[in-house]
Amino acid sequence: QVQLRESGPGLLKPSETLSCAASFNLDLWAIGWFRQAPGKEREGVSFIRFGDEYATYQDSVKGRFTISRDKEKNTVYLQMNSLKEEDTAVYFCASAGVVMGRPPWTYDYDNWGRGTQVTVSS
Repeated sequence: QVQLRESGPGLLKPSETLSCAASFNLDLWAIGWFRQAPGKEREGVSFIRFGDEYATYQDSVKGRFTISRDKEKNTVYLQMNSLKEEDTAVYFCASAGVVMGRPPWTYDYDNWGRGTQVTVSS
């Protein structure tokens, strides 16, 4: 069984980093960060496809969030700067097999971490 495990503080300062540790080699995979705020549907925040390291971001987080990975640790990070109250949500990471010719947000993310709460309060 492959596992993804998110970690990160619950109540954040203006800039913080979430991590997603995988129990498997990520070289042929894509990782997505998703979030779900109370009363709202889950939405994709950022995606990265390994191999060509192609990364994408939701418009609301462009320029503020950065997705990256530590290859040696099989860990993906989501650095979040200039946090806003509307960033408050449960954040999940998920993995999907890469499908060449398609953008990573269209992949079948079928392996999910349990989620970590992020609360931004002014």
